Amino acid sequence: MNLLFVTATRIGDAVLSTGLLALLLDRNADARVTIACGAPARSLFAEVPGLERVIVLNKRKLAGHWFALWGAVATTRWDVAVDLRGSLLTNFLWRKTALVDRGAHPQLHRVEELGRLASVAPPAPRLWLSDAHRSAASRLVPDDRPMLAIGPAANWPAKTWPIDRYVALVGRLTAPGAPLAGGRVLVAAAPNERDQIAPLLQAIAPGDLIDLTLGEDLLVVAACLARARLYVGNDSGLMHLAAAAGAPTLGLFGPSSDQRYRPWGEKAAFLRTPEPVSELKARAQRGELGPGALMASLDLDAVEAASRSLLMRAH
Repeated sequence: MNLLFVTATRIGDAVLSTGLLALLLDRNADARVTIACGAPARSLFAEVPGLERVIVLNKRKLAGHWFALWGAVATTRWDVAVDLRGSLLTNFLWRKTALVDRGAHPQLHRVEELGRLASVAPPAPRLWLSDAHRSAASRLVPDDRPMLAIGPAANWPAKTWPIDRYVALVGRLTAPGAPLAGGRVLVAAAPNERDQIAPLLQAIAPGDLIDLTLGEDLLVVAACLARARLYVGNDSGLMHLAAAAGAPTLGLFGPSSDQRYRPWGEKAAFLRTPEPVSELKARAQRGELGPGALMASLDLDAVEAASRSLLMRAH
């Protein structure tokens, strides 16, 4: 069975799409899989069962990336071709079945939307980790102390919770008598985000800090996050990676839709600013675009309370 799976460029949407991929693989154990995705998400699929190749879609002028993808897959007869980017690609392929995501349902979570596309219950995201990824994580994250994971960055700095509040939250949750007293703190971000989160990295004692901001493999990061007692972070790909890895995950939202992109899973929760998305987007249009500019109204006490509540529920 030949399966073509065209998914997202960004890590978060790619993670959310893995549940649909897993469903198709569970139904077809002999599948030979080709995945097309953006470069940031490529390593996410390295251990997919039956994987034959990953094609990176680098955007080109005049939709040239779609012509390049068609050239790479047009000679194969596909049993199932999935296109989650709503292109016309599947119209020009030999395929028996096509699943094409033509547009958003803004009232549905993305996972629910993918379930509707395949006429199934919402397919929970799934990660495929190897023993090597888990071994690397065990070296990076010793299990002798509880671990708090923080995702303080995002692709849009204006939707990040102010960094000084992350510093304060870490102090409150790891202080003597706190739920994660004496714990280690894992900080995850992309290398180009280190400057915006530098105050947090500097505030954590070197012996307590696990620094995953140097471009580590996504699946190693996922295996590390799976060892966390709690993850707290902005709406980002790392938030979805943490939830998919099974970490109790608290997502912080402001100018993005929690209805559509809250972390998915039984051990997931979210908290948002008092202002609705529409108001924050209007403020962004007026030029309020600096780091934390649209998340300042999210109260530190509220985030701490939500963190403690999730810890109690998940453990």
